[in-house]
Amino acid sequence: MRSKFCGIVVLLLLCSCASKKEVLYLQDADSVNNSTLKYTNATIQPNDILKITVESIVPEAALLYNKNAAQTVQNQNLQLLQLEGYLVSINNTIDFPVLGKISTAQKTTQELADAITNQLVDGEHLSDPIVDVRLINAKVTVLGEVNKPGVYNFTEQNITLLQALGYANDLTINGERTDILITREVDGVRRIAHIDLTSADFLNSEFYFIKPNDVIVVNPNNPQVKRAGFIGDVGTVLTIASLALSITILLTR
Repeated sequence: MRSKFCGIVVLLLLCSCASKKEVLYLQDADSVNNSTLKYTNATIQPNDILKITVESIVPEAALLYNKNAAQTVQNQNLQLLQLEGYLVSINNTIDFPVLGKISTAQKTTQELADAITNQLVDGEHLSDPIVDVRLINAKVTVLGEVNKPGVYNFTEQNITLLQALGYANDLTINGERTDILITREVDGVRRIAHIDLTSADFLNSEFYFIKPNDVIVVNPNNPQVKRAGFIGDVGTVLTIASLALSITILLTR
C-alpha cells in the first residue's frame, strides 16, 4: 500500500514539472544561422497618428504645409506630438493643409511621403520638396505569463517578437513557450498566429517582425494550469501527500 501511494505522489510531482525542452528558446538556432533578414514596412491603419513634415529650398514656402509651423517642436515630448499629429480616419484619410483629404489606404509611410511629394510638385505648390512621414503611436500589447504585461510604445520601423517580449521583461517560468498567440489586424482583416519560441522556424516567418497594434498573449504552461486548477502548487501536493500517508499508516496498523 505504501509503495503504491509513494508511486502516485512521485507521478504527481513529475507531472507538475516542466522539462528542459519546454523552457529553452530557439533550440535549433544553428539551422537559421547566416539567414537573410526580410524587413517589412507596415501599411498605415485607421487610428494611426502620423507626424508629417515638409521642407523646401525656401523654408518660408513650406510653412503652409506644416502644422504649427510657427512653434518650435524641438522640446516636445511624444505625447504632445501625438496630439498635434495627423489622425488617420476610419476611411483611411488624413486632412492635409492646402491639399485637403489624402488617402492613406494600403500605403506605407514612405509611400504616403511620395504621394504627398508628387501632389506638391504636380500642383506646382513647391519645387523639390522634402516630405517625411513617421508613425508616432506605434504600440504592441503583451499579456499573460510575462513579468511585466502592458502596452508598449516603440519608434523603430521594425521590432522583433523577441524584442517585444523583452519590453515585458521576458516570460515567467510558467509561460507556455511553444504556443505564443499573436493577434494582428491589418486592412480590416484579423489574423491569429501560434508561435513556438523553442523552435527557430519563426525567425523566417512573417511574424518575426511585430506590426503596430499587434497583441501578444502568453498562456500558462501545463504544469501551471494543473497547479492552478487541479492540485495547487508543490507545497500543497506535499501537504496532501503527508496527510494521506499519515492516514494510511493509521488505517493499516
